[in-house]
Amino acid sequence: MKFISFKWALPTAILAIVFSTAGHTEGADRSVRAKFEYCKTCHGLSGQGYRGFFPIPRLAGQQTEYIENQLRAYIEHRRLNKYMYSVSHVLSPATRTALAEHFRELNPRPLGGAPRQLVAAGKAIYEDGIPEANVPACMACHGPEAKGQQAIPRLAGQLHEYTFNKLVNWSKERGQDPAKPDTSAIMEPIAHGLSAAQVAAVAAYLSYLE
Repeated sequence: MKFISFKWALPTAILAIVFSTAGHTEGADRSVRAKFEYCKTCHGLSGQGYRGFFPIPRLAGQQTEYIENQLRAYIEHRRLNKYMYSVSHVLSPATRTALAEHFRELNPRPLGGAPRQLVAAGKAIYEDGIPEANVPACMACHGPEAKGQQAIPRLAGQLHEYTFNKLVNWSKERGQDPAKPDTSAIMEPIAHGLSAAQVAAVAAYLSYLE
């Protein structure tokens, strides 16, 4: 019978585990990097958003918790978007976190392009709200620089067309499972309390914030 010296066998076994783990980690990293590139084909090379057939939102600088929450909302059909459901439901929780953290660190300049004449009115609504319509100041939740926190999204630098579309269609896309209410319920009465002109003004103001 052939015996293997324990002092050589143990280091060899440890090295095998290390290389196996390293190989698995490297493969996972490649997979996540591939997902980054896939996301950027729509959301822009620096996550700054893109104007195509329809406006695709800025993800750069977005709150990590918010991105993760929205990906789960797509998966659970609480937020409706057939394209994002197809993308998100195949992502593992770890990959969703990695993607959210990656975009959180990006900070390109906003694309701008909104009507400048609406900015002043939008700023007033964002900072003061519309008391007569029971609309609170946006900055009360989203912060004075509109950068959000935790589950509250960053709005600064977002494409104005995207912000406008989301607010005027809020109840058609968000909070679609009454059995699983989420933070989108907070925004529903606010979105309904704004006229289309007021939404356009707020969206224009936010689009220029860095």
